Amino acid sequence: MNSGLSVPDYARPQTMTEALHLLAQGGWRVLAGGTDLYPGAGAQLTGQVLDLGGVPALSGVTLGAGLRIGAATPWAAIAEADLPMACRALQQAARQVGGRQVQAAGTLGGNLCNASPAADGVPPLLALEAEVELVSGLGKRRLPLSDFLLGPRRTALQPGEMLAAVVIPEPALNGRSAFVKLGARSHLVISIAMVAARLGIEGGQVREASVAVGACSPVAVRLPAVEAALVGASVAEAVDRVTAADVQAALSPIDDVRATADYRRAAAVELVRRAVAEALA
Repeated sequence: MNSGLSVPDYARPQTMTEALHLLAQGGWRVLAGGTDLYPGAGAQLTGQVLDLGGVPALSGVTLGAGLRIGAATPWAAIAEADLPMACRALQQAARQVGGRQVQAAGTLGGNLCNASPAADGVPPLLALEAEVELVSGLGKRRLPLSDFLLGPRRTALQPGEMLAAVVIPEPALNGRSAFVKLGARSHLVISIAMVAARLGIEGGQVREASVAVGACSPVAVRLPAVEAALVGASVAEAVDRVTAADVQAALSPIDDVRATADYRRAAAVELVRRAVAEALA
């Protein structure tokens, strides 16, 4: 397919080298699963489209010294992978990203690069201390996911750079986790608020806590005050350690068509308690 441009307006590279060479030329719209790109394009997808679905190095779930998930890995593959209990929240979120068709086509990398404040995958990844692996013709770099997401529809990607993988460090694969989402209905809905909690339990006490909230701020955020309150708590008293003040201190929700800011603040408190309780169960 060619519309008279100096380069083809569609390309499907088969290797990372080829993909990075094309990306370095500029002007490409990156296509992974297409579940965000196509709906956002309106009646017709125009411009130069770089389809990364043919690059094997961008797909797959590898568990070794930590966990590496290729950016083009679909949500269905993540949901079905044999992963530690610490990743349960991520797999629960994977089963709630749209319908089955979206889960089969939509990718982890596309979800992150779209940078929606309501992206279901982000809170579980924040709770897992996730890092992103970014590559370009100049080399490779890693950033904490919290530094990669700059705001609604904004990321730290530089020109000529692509998201290659998400990496979970080995220490963050300890413990167990849970994901809780609130929407206007139970499925096929954009979140009003959502929470992921990962807890490390030893000797009947919480030794480690990571809690993140999405859809209640320009980007999903960790809750440091809640995490500090949980550490040292017994399993029996952990949920009671979650206070509204500690949850809401980190949030900056807005009013929109799905909910008011006040409703989101109140909902976040209840969802954090539920996620903590489920992670402990």
